[in-house]
Amino acid sequence: MTPERSSQLHGILLIALFACGAFYIGSAEIFIRLSISPMIIGIILGMIYANSLRNHLPATWVPGIVFCSKKILRLGIILYGFRLTFQDLMAVGLAGILIDVIVVTVTILGGIAIGRMLKMDSETALLTSVGSGICGAAAVLGAESTIQTKPYKTAVAVATVVIFGTIAMFIYPVAYRAGILGLDDQQMGIFAGSTLHEVAHAVGAGNAMGDEIAKTAIIVKMIRVMLLVPVLLVLAWWVAMRARRNAGGAKGGKISIPWFALGFLAVIGFNSFELLPVAVVDTINYIDTFLLTMAMAALGAETSLDKFRKAGPKPFVLAALLFVWLMAGGWALAKYLAPVFL
Repeated sequence: MTPERSSQLHGILLIALFACGAFYIGSAEIFIRLSISPMIIGIILGMIYANSLRNHLPATWVPGIVFCSKKILRLGIILYGFRLTFQDLMAVGLAGILIDVIVVTVTILGGIAIGRMLKMDSETALLTSVGSGICGAAAVLGAESTIQTKPYKTAVAVATVVIFGTIAMFIYPVAYRAGILGLDDQQMGIFAGSTLHEVAHAVGAGNAMGDEIAKTAIIVKMIRVMLLVPVLLVLAWWVAMRARRNAGGAKGGKISIPWFALGFLAVIGFNSFELLPVAVVDTINYIDTFLLTMAMAALGAETSLDKFRKAGPKPFVLAALLFVWLMAGGWALAKYLAPVFL
């Protein structure tokens, strides 16, 4: 093995160690109850490293860290498809699909518009909007890999969706139990699945409200995850158009297809045939969570607190406004639009 390969391996093993630590910490009862996934713990551990030991370890390890934040990330997104099937689309009908499309479209386009009004960095606004609109950290990672932005912007976007998604996960069951939402079980499941940020948030809130709500919420949430594919394709086109404008319309602008997104879709198609035993799929999903945790830890390792301060409070203001929209707009769609198609 060449010295370069050996040094890269050291960086990969370091990130794998962080992922192991994230899994161990995530197994604690408090994190299980809060539905905080190892991925979130992984990025925190990476950030602790970035702001403490980063300058005391060999710089030759950096390529291994970058490998985790790029290559392993894309593999993790592809394998994420084993959590989904096209049968999920049929389980909730047109109401869930239509509301998901509206929520994702309005959240992303609205977030970009609000980001411009706040004079935010466009990439941070985009990542925050995609994370809020689709599936939290996994969507942010997919978008980051498509637009090739700086790691600290990804970390900021992930932080916002985690904070507001966790808040919503506690608010929804309380509001439902108090009877102030006026939604039946199916409407509540659609509301939760179409507006909660992370898959873990939908699972946590759904289980707190009953099995029927949980089932609907998780399926609707998974449909939102499927929408990551067309969103990434549109982002690839946007990146190409931006490059063309920057080149004065002469050269550049070649659309780079995010093949990992198509791979994600292909895996969903394969999984829809249910050819693999449940135990095998569960094992793949476990490995995939580990890979995504490695990617999150690697992104965190590239993020110092100085870069958070550089981003300022605007990303959190944007995320808060999107949070309000998701709650109010999502409730209105579930209350008045869903019954039309149910």
